[in-house]
Amino acid sequence: MSDTPPPLIDLLLQRSPRVPVTLVLIGLNLLIFALMLAMGAGLWHSPNNIQLAWGANFGPATKDGEWWRLGSALFLHFGILHLSMNMLALWDGGRLVERMFGPARFILIYFCSGLSGNLLSLIAQGDQAVSGGASGAIFGVYGALMAFLWRERRQLDPAEFKWLFWGAIGFSSVTIVLGLLIPGIDNAAHIGGLLGGLLAGAALPRPLEFSTPSGRGRWLAAGALALGLAWLITHIPEPRYRWSEEIQARGEIAEFIGEDARISARWSAILGRAQQENATFDEVAGRIEDEISSSYEQSFEDLAKLHLSTAAPSAAALASVRNYAELRRDASRALVEGLRAKDMAKIREALELAARAPKQAEEKAPVRP
Repeated sequence: MSDTPPPLIDLLLQRSPRVPVTLVLIGLNLLIFALMLAMGAGLWHSPNNIQLAWGANFGPATKDGEWWRLGSALFLHFGILHLSMNMLALWDGGRLVERMFGPARFILIYFCSGLSGNLLSLIAQGDQAVSGGASGAIFGVYGALMAFLWRERRQLDPAEFKWLFWGAIGFSSVTIVLGLLIPGIDNAAHIGGLLGGLLAGAALPRPLEFSTPSGRGRWLAAGALALGLAWLITHIPEPRYRWSEEIQARGEIAEFIGEDARISARWSAILGRAQQENATFDEVAGRIEDEISSSYEQSFEDLAKLHLSTAAPSAAALASVRNYAELRRDASRALVEGLRAKDMAKIREALELAARAPKQAEEKAPVRP
């Protein structure tokens, strides 16, 4: 009779013939990628604004109350190559780990690892990177695979153990090294996911038949995982700016640009009609005051109410349009005064000020730090 243990895959297939969670996770990632393509995402690369709209992890947005991004980011990919590599890795490791731990434990390992990776990414990436992808959770799957193999090493064939265990270590190590060499890869999510998966796999043992589960080790791992998550949560830095304020500023700027086009057209129309109708200076002054000065005054007041950190992307643009609205308001008021005084020099000066407003507004805007 041979003392060689049966192949691990045979034991796992007897335990769990199917891997429904792995298939569902892959299906969800493929479905979301297809929906993003239908909504304008690129096949080879998706712009950051599309990723943000679909729920990518981004410091100013996530830390501004949109914590759901820590989960939604796990299902977003920046292109077909990014998606393909992650899904192949998930299929390769997920069908083993789901059978090792069972569907319920596998779900916990997957999302706990993804959460750990995205939290570490928030700390390491600051407020600059827009990140997404299943790789943090997938690294956690391979971390749990290592934890299972190490715990069950005495129950496995030595050659099979070495092949699987060192293969998992090699995959993780090579990928992390590549992340250090290739710009744009969120290595923090990989490392956080790997550590989260190692601890989650050690904390949720599901031993092979005839093996003895460890007691103290699982509780130590569970405690370390809880402490690690607590440390990550409490060490998330404050955002340099609030995403909600940035979005509001962008909306107000776009609205003002449209309003300015209408006011400018009305300004030109008033001056043109004045010449055709031989309107008096006072009549033209009244129209300018009622339709132009008051509109720019309202726009300036609305823009002045916005509070936006100087670190925000739209800070300089907001300052510029605010300055512009103020200059155009002042120019229209000066024009009204010149018309009522019938002072041609003051009228010319006011019109020149209105024409110079765009350039002067940009010069007065602060430089973004």
